[in-house]
Amino acid sequence: MAAKKKSDKKSSSKPGKKASPKSAKKAAPKPAKKAVSKPAKKASPKPAKNPAPKPLLMKFRAKPPGNSVSKPRRPFGDPVAPPKPHPNFAVIPSTNKQPSDLTYDLASAVDPSVINGINASGQMVFFSVGDTGDINATGFTGDLAKQMEALYNNSPANGKPSYLYHLGDVVYYNGETIDYRDQFYDPYKFLNSTIFAIPGNHDGQVIVNKGDPPDPEPSLKGFFANFCDSKRQPSQSSPYRLTMNQPWPYWVLKTPVATFIGLYSNVDGSLDDSTGNQHPQFNWLISQLKAADTGKALILAVHHCPFSLDSDHGGYGDILDAIDQAAAASGNRHPDLVLSGHVHNYQRFSRKIGNAVYPYIVAGNGGYAKVATMHKLQVNPTTKAQITTPFTTTETGVTLEKYNQSLPGFLRLTVSKTIIKGEYFTNDMSGNDQTAQAFDTFSYDLATKQVSG
Repeated sequence: MAAKKKSDKKSSSKPGKKASPKSAKKAAPKPAKKAVSKPAKKASPKPAKNPAPKPLLMKFRAKPPGNSVSKPRRPFGDPVAPPKPHPNFAVIPSTNKQPSDLTYDLASAVDPSVINGINASGQMVFFSVGDTGDINATGFTGDLAKQMEALYNNSPANGKPSYLYHLGDVVYYNGETIDYRDQFYDPYKFLNSTIFAIPGNHDGQVIVNKGDPPDPEPSLKGFFANFCDSKRQPSQSSPYRLTMNQPWPYWVLKTPVATFIGLYSNVDGSLDDSTGNQHPQFNWLISQLKAADTGKALILAVHHCPFSLDSDHGGYGDILDAIDQAAAASGNRHPDLVLSGHVHNYQRFSRKIGNAVYPYIVAGNGGYAKVATMHKLQVNPTTKAQITTPFTTTETGVTLEKYNQSLPGFLRLTVSKTIIKGEYFTNDMSGNDQTAQAFDTFSYDLATKQVSG
């Protein structure tokens, strides 16, 4: 057989001799297959997808060795507390499935007339407050809600607040579902505004204090049931207000004039577990800073405040560092305004970064704290004098511009494409209906990135 094949090849190569039809039929396809098949594999590879950016690890501050028995006091004027040696961190239960998209459009939760009004006027008004859970039965939460209601009713159409953005600690002490009726739904039952929220430490905490009843629920169960429901529907705790269907405890609210990034600072003031080798919320924050519309105001909300001059908590360095490191990783996109709660008073700081000056606000006196438990600021250890404003802190570029440590209150903010205007209203705790009076006002220019007031 081998000799025959060799003979066939020779005979087919001689000039003038025609190949048999059978041999021609066999010979033609072979070079065709070689010519087409091999180059095709090389010439048409599948287009390579852009690889996902490698997740970053946040650099946490070195934990102090500690003396194992006490918390060190901050020096006078220092607005950032040293890191806790052994912070608690409550993992979001895996029974809650995180969606791939954590953005939420304002139009999904308000009447179309609200969106039309914002687009027509070019501005958006909203309330903001934190730490409202009235487990102490102070009545302050309800009194402040009445003031919000009066402001809403007496405002012109283009000045009516579109919603209330809650800064966390909705329910004390462990955010249990059973407490939502009395601490949240009932005080706000007359307020004609949608309420969004980020969780605070008490919304996610599962530690039971001495004398408290057992907590049978996993972390954040009440928050998920009332703010991250599968859809908006009647709440078992209220015959009036629907639940909210925010995507996750940390999430983005998109509006016609501003982007809100809401963070979850967990139980002890960090976005992620400092002992872990993955920092998903930190990387998500970077991605959202990059994605935020540069033509709109960028507002960041986080329960634990980056700065505070109170004598108890102080600011949270892990939150401050998360914001700064994420801003650097996003191409230096810094929030135009940072809103926080946790500390039970009002403080407005300005922070100079380069040529820009950004407002950082603590508004955590929304009704929980009794007069005796409102957080007081540091006093000068030498003169025993209280801080007077403006007060230059020990943190580079950070100045305390205004504070109130004796009255509960809330914010009303007005945002347009050019400015953010802030007003802080207080309540005199008399229990009587009263017209809200602004204790503090400020304005932030989005173009020049400067604060006045």
